[in-house]
Amino acid sequence: MGALGQVLLWLQLCALTRAAYKLWVPNTYFDTASNWSQNRTPCAGDAVRFPADKMVSVLVRDSYAISDMLLPLDGEFVLAPGASFSAAEVGSDPACNPGGKGTPLLFRNPDRFSWLDPHLWSSATQAPGFFSVDAERVPCSYDDVLFPRDASFRVALGPDPNPVHVRSVSAMGQTFTSDKDLMAFLASREGRLRFHGPGALRVGSQACTDASGCVCSSAETLPWICASLLQPLGGRCPQTTCHNPVQPQGQCCELCGAIVSLTHDPTFDLEQYRVRLLDLFLKQPQYQGLQVAVSKVLHDTHTEIQVVLVETGPETGAAGQLGHALLQDAVAQGGSLGILSATLRQSGRPTTGGSPLGQGGSRAWLAGSVAAVVLLALLGTALLLLHRSGRLRWTRHEVAEPSSAGLPMGFRNPLFDVMVFKQQPQPSVEQLGSAQKVDIDTNFSYFVNPLFAGEAEAEA
Repeated sequence: MGALGQVLLWLQLCALTRAAYKLWVPNTYFDTASNWSQNRTPCAGDAVRFPADKMVSVLVRDSYAISDMLLPLDGEFVLAPGASFSAAEVGSDPACNPGGKGTPLLFRNPDRFSWLDPHLWSSATQAPGFFSVDAERVPCSYDDVLFPRDASFRVALGPDPNPVHVRSVSAMGQTFTSDKDLMAFLASREGRLRFHGPGALRVGSQACTDASGCVCSSAETLPWICASLLQPLGGRCPQTTCHNPVQPQGQCCELCGAIVSLTHDPTFDLEQYRVRLLDLFLKQPQYQGLQVAVSKVLHDTHTEIQVVLVETGPETGAAGQLGHALLQDAVAQGGSLGILSATLRQSGRPTTGGSPLGQGGSRAWLAGSVAAVVLLALLGTALLLLHRSGRLRWTRHEVAEPSSAGLPMGFRNPLFDVMVFKQQPQPSVEQLGSAQKVDIDTNFSYFVNPLFAGEAEAEA
């Protein structure tokens, strides 16, 4: 059994206890294809290049025939039993050199692996159907950290200025539980080849002994974790496929699903609740496509249990259904489980047609609106040009305004064709009632007919 297999077996045995372990995943093996620029290991006759300005320890487990090798200024090769190097002509294996004859194969930057990147850690204690929010995928202060025994790796500490605190660190066949021993290892050549960066690493934290769980991360660490996680995506979260997504505490990005928050008393047992979720709910057919994360988080000044429900396949509403089922379970069995209250938040319906958050429909509506406005503008311009050229005429029909109550219709002046009105007695406000507010217009337009002005003055 290899070193990695022994570590995994140890983790599975340790899972029977309440201890939590995080295993470092990436390595700097010569035999790992992802460590090379063309995602393949060197072929016969290849020329290989290592970054000249980087420190690196490289484990070699196989035999290679190469034509040229450029080594780093500071580093080491660790040859496993049976591993060897030999010389070969350039391009001895043309079928295995897609980059062209003489193109060197580059060993990728070994400093690219960050302690704060959740992708780079694994937890053997995670049961099927469960996952961890981003902040808890990185070692917590009460976790034991394991690096594969007799393996080559390199870890960047930082750039978070706060020291990283864990319970213990196991590396190179040693387990460090005190800062004094760990600092001596980090200052040695073996330590400098494997750990680098401005950050600090501390050990000696207490294990989590609270049956209701312990809070893993702090608000100060999460931004650095998210920066490392989202760096390959340009620092941006992927677009969700639902309306009104939710964002759990400790998660870098919003997601589609549901969140159940539980307040509890001292009798609540986090591990027993996880087992209950698995046995009573997640094994049911309608919940087979769900992933669940259960952890204790800090909310304002108190702690609560956060249950995150996420659908791994096409969204069918199963997350919301399970959320409601957990609320009913909390009401029915809360007294025996130590649950005091439960609340549910869930995302909205899925976006249609695969367009992210309805952007496809919005863009189509906007395009249609712009097209309609342009067509109306063109039609109005055409009608105006036809009217000015005399090819199109229209007449204006005057709409008589409704006459006011109590006013005479008047008479038509044959010379000027206008209506002449006399002012009628103004209605009294008291007659309308004091509760009604009435606006009365006392302005009337008058017209003096010059043909009859003289006669009117003589009669006066």
